[in-house]
Amino acid sequence: MNSYELAKEAARLLDSKKAENISVIKIDAISSLADYFVIATGRGSTHVRSLSDELEEKLKAQGTAPARIEGYRSDSWILLDYSQVVAHIFTQEARDFYDLDRLWVDGVKVDWQNGQEG
Repeated sequence: MNSYELAKEAARLLDSKKAENISVIKIDAISSLADYFVIATGRGSTHVRSLSDELEEKLKAQGTAPARIEGYRSDSWILLDYSQVVAHIFTQEARDFYDLDRLWVDGVKVDWQNGQEG
């Protein structure tokens, strides 16, 4: 699975577990951190953990495991690093605080629901 397909699949899996406000941002032209960021919001800390667990489990079943996971003990955010794709799952308060959508505004928003690569 290439990085675009992985980003789309991550967004789809998060959506299937009722994540809110899912964004996929293509950042490969402006950063060497990753090709894509997937950003999603959970309704609370339990939902954030549930979203993280689901994403890790389903992608692992497809042969893709995260290189690392950060923030799992946090009550407000979890990061799953798949090298070319980094998934950020936040509570609404943490998402507002870190405001990655604004920080990466120079990236290209991807219409992941309609299969439009940025």
